[in-house]
Amino acid sequence: MRWEDYRQSENLEDRRNGGGGFAGLPGGRGGVGIGTMVVLGLLGWALGIDPRLLIGGAEMIGGIGGRGAPTQTSRPSSGPPQDEMGRFVSAVLAQNEDVWTKLLPQQANRRYEAPRLVLFSRIDRSGCGTAQAAMGPFYCPEDKKVYLDLSFFQEMQRKLGGGGDFAYAYVIGHEIGHHIQNLLGILPKVNQLRPRLSERDNNALSVRVELQADCFAGVWAHNVQAMGRIDQSDLEEALRAASAIGDDRLQEASQGVAVPDSFTHGSSAQRTRWFTTGLKSGSMQSCDTFKTNQL
Repeated sequence: MRWEDYRQSENLEDRRNGGGGFAGLPGGRGGVGIGTMVVLGLLGWALGIDPRLLIGGAEMIGGIGGRGAPTQTSRPSSGPPQDEMGRFVSAVLAQNEDVWTKLLPQQANRRYEAPRLVLFSRIDRSGCGTAQAAMGPFYCPEDKKVYLDLSFFQEMQRKLGGGGDFAYAYVIGHEIGHHIQNLLGILPKVNQLRPRLSERDNNALSVRVELQADCFAGVWAHNVQAMGRIDQSDLEEALRAASAIGDDRLQEASQGVAVPDSFTHGSSAQRTRWFTTGLKSGSMQSCDTFKTNQL
């Protein structure tokens, strides 16, 4: 993926203490030493739903790291990030901004309002409550921000075999996909429905929300490919990542059996299928996961 010569986003908040902390895209060292918590966070990102947000990637494991307010809130650093991974995230965020600023008015007759992306270490505050590394990346509709601890990418590579720069870009694109859903009014409508649904139906609705975010990430990737910034090997990284975090694969790894009624993000096949749908079409209209019977 070509990103080094791309502009840096002005919508990145670096709240890490001193920046850095994860040197190198493929397999850097350092980072936050939270080990098992981040591995569980990978499962959380793929399987769990914050009961307050009812969208993907938050506190599904009771008691991890505590759910109280953090004792200290990180202060944003001044200026753009200086470390490689921070600059990479900033460039990917800028690519999302450039694509969706053009695409959303064209395809949905809506103006794109760029979200902010917060880089943090271990624990921080969000408009939706406490942000913890163990929650994995998540989008908060209350403050319209994406929250990301970079150690997620490190563990994503080490534990699930889903590494690579465009695999990480896919994760960011997925969270921006939730922001698109929020701008379109999809998330508010979904959350209005949830109190009237059973747990099984809530899970099924969550799958449709998450698969649409995957499809929107594919639409973004279609446009990045048209810009000549990714090649086939990059797309294969994203597809491997989508497959690695399918509910069936993660459940089989963690509990030995997959239980489809408990899926909240979709199977490996579904996640790769919907990312590919957006990638091939480049059209948001192809991403209506709510009207199809064939996920």
